Amino acid sequence: MAEVLMVTGMVAGGVGRHVEQVTAGLSEAGHHVAVACPALVAHRFALERAGARVIEVEVGRRPAPHRDRAVVGTLRAAMSSVEVVHAHGVRAGALCVAARRGADGPPPRLVVTHHNAAPEGRLVAVVHRGLERIVARGADRILAVSPDLGDRMSDLGAAAVELAVVPATRHEVSADPRQMREVLGVAPERALVVAVGRLSPQKGFDRLLDAVALVAPQAPNLLVLVAGTGPQEHALRRRIDRQQLPVRLLGHCDDVPDLLAAADVAVSAARWEGQPVWLQEAMLAGVPVVATDVGGTGAVLGGAGLLVSDEAPGRLPAALAEQLVQVLTDPSLAAELADASASRAHQLPTGDDAVRALLLAYGRAAPSGPADVT
Repeated sequence: MAEVLMVTGMVAGGVGRHVEQVTAGLSEAGHHVAVACPALVAHRFALERAGARVIEVEVGRRPAPHRDRAVVGTLRAAMSSVEVVHAHGVRAGALCVAARRGADGPPPRLVVTHHNAAPEGRLVAVVHRGLERIVARGADRILAVSPDLGDRMSDLGAAAVELAVVPATRHEVSADPRQMREVLGVAPERALVVAVGRLSPQKGFDRLLDAVALVAPQAPNLLVLVAGTGPQEHALRRRIDRQQLPVRLLGHCDDVPDLLAAADVAVSAARWEGQPVWLQEAMLAGVPVVATDVGGTGAVLGGAGLLVSDEAPGRLPAALAEQLVQVLTDPSLAAELADASASRAHQLPTGDDAVRALLLAYGRAAPSGPADVT
């Protein structure tokens, strides 16, 4: 039985759902889990219901010396009674490195999951890279959500790096696809493309609109539905209205699996992804996938979808449009990709796989060799 302290900051959907999932999995397996996080995160992702003891700490997105000193003190006290500290994100990881340095007695093992590439913006990117260096040199083990992040942490001097296991939650589809289309007001003859994600620059929805503008003249029945919210929502909506694009922004959706099951194609134009859970959900629904070849997307698809190179960003919208047109106009290709998605879905990791992988990582993080935490 392991005593685990999870630590996370103010996180959005993907990271928060992952913390909730592994917390529930570890708790159900009989391990004791405490989660140090902002109160809003604990509430949004129902961490107490997942089995955690919640310790409220304000791990902010940006440095704040007075607040961060208080967080380090709280984490140091919480570390005194656990075997493993598992931080999510390099900001939380760096604070845990600082807290562990002053801990009384033998320090707990420190595992950090690296969830995101450097954000856009020169200053925030510099800060992010500084945090990566602290974590690479101060953690016992790094779990990277994509191969490129793993390579970067190894280059920065991390002693032990492995690929994180980030599975999708396997929801049952509750609505028949035809019924779902009726609820959405989508006629049977429409070519329905679905995209999911936070409306932020990293997710590339501006590039998706570029591609849609090229596809629409060749596919007059096209309709693109986007599920998600974020800082770019108003700008995207203005552009959709101005150019009269066949795109509808749905906002936050609780029925993403049902939405995906009703789609003809799932598309991602992201500039970077870790292990995109929503594309896993698309494959679980047996939907053809077209996506940019960034981060861990290729590893998640495992050859099941059509990947578009992002090496020449200026040509990306045209290449993405070309692949979408092929799938939408070639029924045999669409059927082949649907079969490939369904086949790949059987190989995707489960929540139990994620818990087993974590317990092995916690054991391997021990300085004196693997410990029995299973």
